[in-house]
Amino acid sequence: MSDNQNLLAEQRRALILDEVRRRGGVRVNELTRRLNVSDMTVRRDLDALARLGVVEKVHGGAVPVAEATTHEPGFEAKSALELAAKEDIARAAARMAPPGSAIALAGGTTVFALAQRLVDVPDLTVVTNSVRAADVFHSAQRPVTAAGPSARPGAATVVLTGGVRTPSDTLVGPVADAAIRSLHFDVLFIGVHGISAEAGLSTPNLAEAETNRHFVRSARRVVVLADHTKWGTVGLSSFALLDEVDALVTDAGLPETVRREIAERLPELVVADASGDSTTCDGVRG
Repeated sequence: MSDNQNLLAEQRRALILDEVRRRGGVRVNELTRRLNVSDMTVRRDLDALARLGVVEKVHGGAVPVAEATTHEPGFEAKSALELAAKEDIARAAARMAPPGSAIALAGGTTVFALAQRLVDVPDLTVVTNSVRAADVFHSAQRPVTAAGPSARPGAATVVLTGGVRTPSDTLVGPVADAAIRSLHFDVLFIGVHGISAEAGLSTPNLAEAETNRHFVRSARRVVVLADHTKWGTVGLSSFALLDEVDALVTDAGLPETVRREIAERLPELVVADASGDSTTCDGVRG
């Protein structure tokens, strides 16, 4: 971790969380030295992470929370994690949405970050079961002018699937499933709770898993958006195997050994970084 007094709180907490997960625990005195901040600052950061339910405070430090496969954090809790990685991933993924195409956006905070970058891609048709993503497009479509609200030229056509709302503000269930089954998408952008070689793509929500299966079956190209902390995590229900995925867009925090493993299994791996550049690795599967 970098010794930088000027890190923003969310950046510092992301570094702390990454260290907790990587090492299985951290001590307050170690973090004060590594981050070059006060003992009080570190304790406030650990309090904030504990409130989000991602670490457990212990005497002198913190350890990771052993999450059950059914634990489903809410949208706000997930939004506070890995902010920089999500922005990097969204920036790289936005280049994979051709103007004039029909795309699907599944739920999740990383897909929400992508939606904010897709509002300037002309003539998209967007089908989504994410309430948050739909709000992004609806707000962008009707900018206020001197003459009042007006539709923006080339604005996306947005279809919200309907269904039952989950803690992550995603619509699932029979209504959503029926809407998705009847459609065909050029590209699906989908976030995940977890991704692994054995379990594939997974989520703790059974109804969301079924809705995601329909999304995957209806798309010509499946692009997964997942920051490095998602690798190795397994939720209650798998909804797609890795061989159903065409591309994974992740961040620079993904270890090199894992990158090699993914490149052997997927046609395309895109590693985004903060500079706006991305590295694309063509996999062995055509």
